[in-house]
Amino acid sequence: MPLAGKGMLLTSMNIDAADEADFNRWYDREHLEERVAIDGFLEARRYVAHAADPKYLSLYSTVTLDVLDSPAYRARLANQTKWSRRSMAHFKDMLRVVARITVSNGTGRGAALGVVRLRPTPDNAGAWRDALQEKLAPEQRDGVISMHLLESEPELSGATADIPAVRNEGARDWFVLIDGTHVGAVSAVIAERFTGPAASPFPLPVSVGTYSLMWDLAKSDIGRG
Repeated sequence: MPLAGKGMLLTSMNIDAADEADFNRWYDREHLEERVAIDGFLEARRYVAHAADPKYLSLYSTVTLDVLDSPAYRARLANQTKWSRRSMAHFKDMLRVVARITVSNGTGRGAALGVVRLRPTPDNAGAWRDALQEKLAPEQRDGVISMHLLESEPELSGATADIPAVRNEGARDWFVLIDGTHVGAVSAVIAERFTGPAASPFPLPVSVGTYSLMWDLAKSDIGRG
């Protein structure tokens, strides 16, 4: 299974151009390492949009979903640094999703990422999950490395006291992640399997987007540093 652990925190946001340099400096010099250092966090990845909205996306893998409701994580949320409070106050259109990793096929991670946002209902969730087991097959497409399904945990997703996320927007949505070696390969899979005639039994996604990897950080990298 290419994704480490069983839990995932997905965050995305826009930022005004005037605040962007400090925002990126904060993410790169403080925030990612601070989060990965929390007990139970394994790694984090940062992306910038190729063709997507919001512009910035981050993925944080955890050993289990419970890590994202653990005392260590809640303590960090309740004691943000001054730089974090200042940076988060500038977030716009933020999405904060705590999710279970329920499908993860392939080996490794790519420089390009496709994100497909789906909105199941209790009546169709089982059939969709079964269908996605077949659709998320990276070996059938050159340039695609791995494919994953995140199923949101609504009680843990959304805003916190200090993080101004959209509170209820799609709290039960699913997110398909497509890791590829280049954006063209990722875009082709989205068009073929999720927005074209072969998308059945799925309706059109809530949204789709493609991102380019900025950098990633693993727990072992912090130890070496």
